[in-house]
Amino acid sequence: MDSSTYAVIVGSGSYIPTRKILNDDFLEHAFYDNDGNRLKKTNAEIIQQFGRITGIQERRYVTDDLVASDIAGFAAEDALASAGIDAETLDYIIVAHNFGDIKADNRRSEFVPALASRVKHRLTITNPATVAYDLPFGCAGWLQGLIQADYYIRAGNAKRVLVIGAETLSRISDPHDRDSMIYADGAGAVILEARESDTPIGILAHTAKSYAADLAYVLRMDKSYNPHYAHDHLFLKMNGRKLYEYALKAVPQTIKECLDQAGLSVTDINKVLIHQANEKMDVAILKSLFELYDHDSSPVDIMPMTISWLGNSSVATLPTLYDLMYKGKFVNQVLQHGSVVVFASMGAGVNMNAVAYKIPKG
Repeated sequence: MDSSTYAVIVGSGSYIPTRKILNDDFLEHAFYDNDGNRLKKTNAEIIQQFGRITGIQERRYVTDDLVASDIAGFAAEDALASAGIDAETLDYIIVAHNFGDIKADNRRSEFVPALASRVKHRLTITNPATVAYDLPFGCAGWLQGLIQADYYIRAGNAKRVLVIGAETLSRISDPHDRDSMIYADGAGAVILEARESDTPIGILAHTAKSYAADLAYVLRMDKSYNPHYAHDHLFLKMNGRKLYEYALKAVPQTIKECLDQAGLSVTDINKVLIHQANEKMDVAILKSLFELYDHDSSPVDIMPMTISWLGNSSVATLPTLYDLMYKGKFVNQVLQHGSVVVFASMGAGVNMNAVAYKIPKG
C-alpha cells in the first residue's frame, strides 16, 4: 500500500494564568440587564444560578503586565520544548485570537503588528520562510488553524506548523454584565508535522461552517449594560439563549459530517474534546450527537471538561485541554496511542467546526 502524508501533532503547550478568580469574587458587582436596569435578584442568587448552568466555579485572568501575544509566546515555547524541535524549522505560525493585545491600562485592541509576528519575534526566529499570520474566527479560531495547517501539509507546502490560540477576555468583559463571569484568559498551542503513513493517522477529516445569515451578531461588541459606567471602549456581548439553541442543533450535525468524511461512527470515538463554552450546553451537544446515531447515552468520561476551573478562554480552551491530557496533567483523562479524538468548536460569526484525529501508535 502506498503511503500518504498526514498532519500529526508532535508537541503541545499551554499557559494557564496565575490569577484565580472565584465566583464569590463577583458578589460585590452591580449587574444590569440589556435595557440598563439593575437585576432584581441578589448577587448570591445570580452566582448560584450561573454556576449551576455553566459549571464554572473559578476562572483565570492574566496579570496586569501581560497581553495576549505574551501568553501566546509562553504556550509556543512550551510546545517547542515538548516537540524538541528547532523553531527555525517552522513553516507557519498561526495565531488564533479575536481581540488582539489589550493592555491593562489601555483597553484598546492592538492588531499591528500581527500577534503571530510578535510571537515569531519573541521566539527569535530569523527564517523569513516562517510565515506568521493571525486568524480571527471566533472561539472556533484555533481549530480552524488546525484545519488550515492540515491543508498546507497535505498539499506539500509545509512540514511543520505551529498553531496557537490565545485570548484575554477579561480585558473586554463588561463588569456589569453577568455573562462576564463566563470569560477567562489563557493560551494553548500545538505543533503539527507531516508524517508518511500507509494507514490513516493524525488529522483524518474536518468540517467547517459559517452561519452568518441569521446569527452574525449573536456575539458582538457593544456598550456596558450599566448606563452610568464611564468608559471609552466596547465590551463583548452575547445572546446566550439563541447561541445555545442553535449550537444544540448545528454542532452535533457538524461533528457527524466530519465523522462521515472519515468513515467513522460515534462508537469509534474515544474522546470528544469540545470548546469549553458552557457545561450544560456541551453536555446537551454530546447527548444530541449520540442520539443522531440512535444511542440514548454516551460512554462515561468521553468528554473531559476544564470549564469548572478555567472558565471559557475562547480559542485557548481546546489546545489547553489537549495539552493537559497529552502531558498527563488531567486526572483520570489521558490520550491513548491509537485513540480517535474528535475536536469541536463554535463561536462568533457564528462559526463552527470539527476535526477527527487519530493519535499515532508508538
